[in-house]
Amino acid sequence: MRRLALAALSLLATVPSAAFAWGGRGHAVIDHAALDALPEDGPVFLRDHAEFIGEEAGAPDTWRSSSEPFSKIDEDPNHSWFVERLRFLDPVPRSRYAFVLALYREHERVRKIDPKAAERLNVRWTGTLPYAVMEGYGRIVAGMRSLRAKRSRGEPTANIERTLAFYTAWMSHYIGDGANPHHASIHCEGWVGDNRKGYTRSGGIHGHFEIGYADAIDLQPADVAARIGAPQRQDGDLFEQVLAFLDASNAEVETIFDLDRRGILSDPSSKEGRDFVHRRSAAGAAMLRDLLYRAWKESAKPGVGDPRPQDPANPHYDPETGTAPAP
Repeated sequence: MRRLALAALSLLATVPSAAFAWGGRGHAVIDHAALDALPEDGPVFLRDHAEFIGEEAGAPDTWRSSSEPFSKIDEDPNHSWFVERLRFLDPVPRSRYAFVLALYREHERVRKIDPKAAERLNVRWTGTLPYAVMEGYGRIVAGMRSLRAKRSRGEPTANIERTLAFYTAWMSHYIGDGANPHHASIHCEGWVGDNRKGYTRSGGIHGHFEIGYADAIDLQPADVAARIGAPQRQDGDLFEQVLAFLDASNAEVETIFDLDRRGILSDPSSKEGRDFVHRRSAAGAAMLRDLLYRAWKESAKPGVGDPRPQDPANPHYDPETGTAPAP
């Protein structure tokens, strides 16, 4: 049944709006592997919704069609984080809106000296993926608190569980995208800039890797399960951990181009090619598993935060965004 479901999901590759997405199979495999790897004291109720989560993980791509321009404009940046273009940020702002403002200021600075470079120094061509992950994580924690409250009162939980299943599918999409190095690099649509190694400049490499090759090797959850490893620490700065996850993905983008140049992405029998897809899928599954497990643990505690981040009297208040940044 699971193999049939994943095969059906691979048909998403034929939908134009999914052209720049980690293909349907990749998202589904990452989600199933992550749910299977949840510790037994985690949100294991999500396993009952595994097929739904794996299928609906593709939903954010359907929000990116040009036929729905407002949705597309809002959603497109959530699927990428072009590390090379963002190194001017130190630190990365802990607010989506503060990030957009900082990016605009950099855009204006660069525009005066290099208008061509400034054409892609904007929110669409840098991305907002870590903010999409953190916002999704917050929805999941809040939903899990509601689930716990309903359980404590003996109330039915079927509806909140379904809501959490969708929140999981939604957030998991961005984790899956982040696991593909193309989504974390300016080289998302072919190699740009200096090209002494002769890598392809064709944008077709993106879909060829994440959809074509993943389908060709019949990627399955069992292929990545042994690579996920034990849950990682459930403390520390989660935003920094998400950024580190994307940095690690970015560091592997050249591997895709090298595999393509050597013809490996046209050879489903290649152990090297298969291992790379399995390893990147496992990185996504491990990250998703750890986020869900951490969210479940966090939801057991009372919510604590700045009581009035929107108050101008708050010492951390940012008048440009109207709120204090996330701590």
